[in-house]
Amino acid sequence: MANAKRAKTIYSCTECGATAPKWLGQCPGCGQWETLVESVAETAAAGAGNRFSALAGTAKLQKLGEINPTEEPRQPTGIDEFDRVLGGGLVSGGVVLIGGDPGIGKSTLLLQALSRLAEAGQPVMYVSGEESAEQVALRARRLQIQGAGDMALLAEINLEKIVGVLHREKPTVAVIDSIQTIYSDALSSAPGSVAQVRECAAQLTRVAKQSGTTMIFIGHVTKEGTLAGPRVLEHMVDTVLYFEGDTHSSFRLVRAFKNRFGAANELGVFAMTDKGLRGVANPSALFLSQHDRQVAGSCVMVTQEGTRPLLVEIQALVDGSHSPSPRRLTVGLEASRLAMLLAVLHRHAGIVCFDQDVFVNAVGGVRIQEPAADLAVLLSIVSSLINKPLNHKLIVFGEVGLTGEIRPAPRGQERLREAAKLGFTHALIPKNNAPRQAIPGIEVTAIERVEQAIDYLRDR
Repeated sequence: MANAKRAKTIYSCTECGATAPKWLGQCPGCGQWETLVESVAETAAAGAGNRFSALAGTAKLQKLGEINPTEEPRQPTGIDEFDRVLGGGLVSGGVVLIGGDPGIGKSTLLLQALSRLAEAGQPVMYVSGEESAEQVALRARRLQIQGAGDMALLAEINLEKIVGVLHREKPTVAVIDSIQTIYSDALSSAPGSVAQVRECAAQLTRVAKQSGTTMIFIGHVTKEGTLAGPRVLEHMVDTVLYFEGDTHSSFRLVRAFKNRFGAANELGVFAMTDKGLRGVANPSALFLSQHDRQVAGSCVMVTQEGTRPLLVEIQALVDGSHSPSPRRLTVGLEASRLAMLLAVLHRHAGIVCFDQDVFVNAVGGVRIQEPAADLAVLLSIVSSLINKPLNHKLIVFGEVGLTGEIRPAPRGQERLREAAKLGFTHALIPKNNAPRQAIPGIEVTAIERVEQAIDYLRDR
């Protein structure tokens, strides 16, 4: 036993996948603390070192001007909202990674998409690593999914067996549910580990690029809402989609955070029914509350999600604080930006909130990341503070700078047209977004400073 050769161990980061020969308190790759875990050093499988040789052998030096690019043909899934997020449909050889909270509808959406493709005569394959074949069949029957009977199903978690079936069947689209459950015999670590997820995703990506099969990975998420596993997984794939929204709500939002074949930050809106997910034709209606009368603290803005303008209601509640440290809470908006906006409001408009609790919410569970929401947040806060409602037919958008100026938002004309189409008659927007020609049905007020926005609220 004394002469037994000890297996070499390394320490891998659970966040980024970086390795170190000994344990360190801080990861040398991403700088996170207490993320290095001990694992056995993996030896490369035969031929693993040149597994991308088939792709590398086709590379040649070209001048950019001599290349005649062609638009990648799209394969629509038959679900309009899903196709919108994908950029028009699936691309041959593309790799899609979709993540979200457990039970939010990832498997249901892809089961519906595959069944529609199978019904159209496309050879598709669903690889289930979390559920048995009987469980998937029961779910398809419960949801009454048409065309599910023509879909090929493989209940397997071994990578080598899955790759063998993919080479034999040559499906046009394959779903891996989920990538964290797949393991390779070439590695001794457990399924879901950093090494397994990285190696399995790399091998399946190689299969997709060589065979032309569109590969869709379902990924687990951490408690912070990010995809579990190494960060390199997102760089490896072509498209990254996230499910958003509250699992207790009947509505689901799918957002594209990365898309090599379409617009990033595109948003698809679905409603969860007893027969699966259904696309929502008018998503703006989801993000607007139906008030019987005008209420203080409510302001409607137009946000741009990819190529789609959406109307979202911003609600604010300002109340006297009963503690030395007033609370600042946001839902669907950046908390750090709220603190900045309150400082701008104090410095340039003379409105004090340092002794007030401030709560801001974007209705409907949508997450707004663009700064064009600044002006709507400020007006909703002031409206709640002075208890004066805004015009319920008013829409607002614009970025607020630290010096109190109102900066323009991109695609201002499209935002105004969408608001006019939904019956809004007044708009408060940055001066640089003012239309050169009047838009029928909507009266536009252009402003340059925060003070002008506050005066507009007080005078109306």
